[in-house]
Amino acid sequence: MATTMFFLLLLASLATSNARYNKLPKSDINLLEFPLNLEYFEAEFFLFGALGWGLDYIQPNLTGGGPPPIGARRANLSPLIRDIIAQFGYQEVGHLRAIKSTVLGFPRPLLNLRKEAFANVMNSAFGRPLYPLFDPYANDINYLLACYVIPYVGLTGYVGANPLLQSFTAKKLVAGLLGVESGQDAVIRTLLYERATEWVIPYDITVAEFTIGISELRNRLGHAGRRDEGLIVPSYLGAEGMTSGNILSANASSLSYARTPAEILRIVYQTGSEHRPGGFYPRGANGTIARNYLKSQKDFE
Repeated sequence: MATTMFFLLLLASLATSNARYNKLPKSDINLLEFPLNLEYFEAEFFLFGALGWGLDYIQPNLTGGGPPPIGARRANLSPLIRDIIAQFGYQEVGHLRAIKSTVLGFPRPLLNLRKEAFANVMNSAFGRPLYPLFDPYANDINYLLACYVIPYVGLTGYVGANPLLQSFTAKKLVAGLLGVESGQDAVIRTLLYERATEWVIPYDITVAEFTIGISELRNRLGHAGRRDEGLIVPSYLGAEGMTSGNILSANASSLSYARTPAEILRIVYQTGSEHRPGGFYPRGANGTIARNYLKSQKDFE
């Protein structure tokens, strides 16, 4: 009797979920599901960095049975930075739940969070191998620079998706997600801006120079012009052309830059192609949009 009741309740829950899901336009569903790829990344990187464990411990039901991340570990952080990153991690858990409560979503993709994956980004940003290998988990500055690598990309994705959404439900959700993602990016940039002129030990490169290199790399990989700026810019690119300090990345009207899903995939794959996975997503991202790009490449081959 108890077993029968359990299955009846489960079926009722699934029916309710499917009914809510089916009310959304297909394009909205795809645009809401795609950011899960970035939200999974951020949740795992923040949670592991601050706590030493991720979604499989904190909220295993949100993983969808997807494979655990590779190489993620607890970072060597000061109490303040650890506290901030832990808050970010728990916020990302909420984001995953909010999205998957609105659309069906998909399992967590395989994420490569090894230090080598981040080191490859830094090497590409400067066009040469850094020695010793950049380790995102080594200290506060390294970890904050690693945080600079991906979360902002997700923010620009929400900005790009917003005008394409049709339903009130989707627009409301993206507005809420974008608000918190923007706040996280502002905190990360502010913490780095405080240290802009400091040397990143043992490299002969400052914090600001790292951010400039990473931003320029993302612009190159995205193949869509300027969508990204480091912490220091030529004054003509600063707010109203009046400042070289660039604590927030924005266009000439101080509005957030936007990116398409294709541009985002080119960056997070580190291949410059939405059809060729790699980098942080060795098997590619999940969801209809990402898988269609991979399928089209296979069809072409």
